[in-house]
Amino acid sequence: MTGAEPTGNRDDVIAALQDAGWRQRALRGFAERMGPLWTRKEAEGWAYGILATPDHLNPGGFVHGGVLCALFDHVVSAVAWEAVDRRACVTVQLNTQFLTAAREGQFLEARGRVVRATSTLVFVEATLSCGDAELLRGSSVQKIMG
Repeated sequence: MTGAEPTGNRDDVIAALQDAGWRQRALRGFAERMGPLWTRKEAEGWAYGILATPDHLNPGGFVHGGVLCALFDHVVSAVAWEAVDRRACVTVQLNTQFLTAAREGQFLEARGRVVRATSTLVFVEATLSCGDAELLRGSSVQKIMG
């Protein structure tokens, strides 16, 4: 089973993303290598995404699991950061389950939510999907540093 197939050329996909309210965000450091990162404000919070490129693929032609985990980690950290008044958070635990594969040209979307927060930790659940196909789901514990 694989995720939704690519739809159209890259320029058409980018135009469709922009029409749907997605905006590119500049990243720095390691996260820049994932990008560009796309974001969209939704009723439930922020959605995040990347458009899979050849640089994201493993030798088998699918999006590398490390790319999915890096995006997942970025998203759960951002969700925690937002929930604790933008104080720095770092990952102390990351649990993921890979459910299906993604391909070049697909737009990978991620959404997360805080399950619980204490004075020092934030517990987050998140999913990565492509269209109707759920690619990855998991949870994270974030340590509040700031």
